[in-house]
Amino acid sequence: MSDALLSVRNLTTAFATESGRTIAVDDVSFDVRAGEAVGLIGESGSGKSVAALSILGLLPTPPARVLAGSAVFEGRDLLQMPAKELRRIRGKRIGMIFQEPMTSLNPVFPIGEQIAESLRLHERIGNEAARKRAIALLDRVGIPSASRRLDDYPHQLSGGMRQRVMIAIALACDPKLLIADEPTTALDVTVQAQLLDLLNDLRRETGMAMLLITHNMGVIAEFADRVVVMYSGRVAEEAPIETLFDAPRHPYTQGLLGATPTLAQTEARLRTIPGSLPDPAAPPPGCRFAPRCSFADAECSAARPAEISLAVGHRAACRRTDATKNWQAA
Repeated sequence: MSDALLSVRNLTTAFATESGRTIAVDDVSFDVRAGEAVGLIGESGSGKSVAALSILGLLPTPPARVLAGSAVFEGRDLLQMPAKELRRIRGKRIGMIFQEPMTSLNPVFPIGEQIAESLRLHERIGNEAARKRAIALLDRVGIPSASRRLDDYPHQLSGGMRQRVMIAIALACDPKLLIADEPTTALDVTVQAQLLDLLNDLRRETGMAMLLITHNMGVIAEFADRVVVMYSGRVAEEAPIETLFDAPRHPYTQGLLGATPTLAQTEARLRTIPGSLPDPAAPPPGCRFAPRCSFADAECSAARPAEISLAVGHRAACRRTDATKNWQAA
């Protein structure tokens, strides 16, 4: 897509394991436009975080290795950049909120120093100016008494406050793209809502694009403009948010929605998806969701399904999209 801020094409990432090479991300493609919020959703182990870390060159090598693909950001392929050049983009043009702030923040440095480090590195400003900016950033993300909390250590803050510090670090240099990896994990629902509201406000205020990685359909519904559904390392479906919730066509997407509680629900029990994710070291042939799919036939297990374009911006990797139209009645 020519107007994409980030265009990922055919991304394939593998890990070397004792049992051989394991493909964690398999031929994944998606775009993020300027100012857009894209949700990347799927069960744990579907390859969401690995895809994001591959794009930013943050996976340990070995055992990880990007085997193929491109990730073009502002006209330049991040996967082909020298490490030194990529470090200039990470933290400045692309910010990232990591999944667990207690392990992502350095426990031996005050939070103010950790924010200021990014400013000194990318903005080339002095210590005093960096400290003032750090106070402003903490205030911006809603930490009360920011000037007094600047010298606190991560263990002195609650989980929600630590996540706000991570957001402050990610936003320190006004990035064009923010990647948020499960930003509300392990937080109570009230704090989750506050953080999502904060991220939405910051996105509107700055005009930055966002790639939100989550397994929570409620978070996706609240936040995303467009959704990419991943299953077992592959893209199962992509659609605008309204289309995904009103007319999903991949059985896996339908299973996720069926397992999500709603206010209008009348059934006593939620629907479930039988089985579990396949072993990434030995995935089934053909469609990887076929062993769990009520629509699958013999041909589904014989060959990898091609992606079918269903409407503008809506695609699904399923050969039974004719049968999945009436999934709610199934």
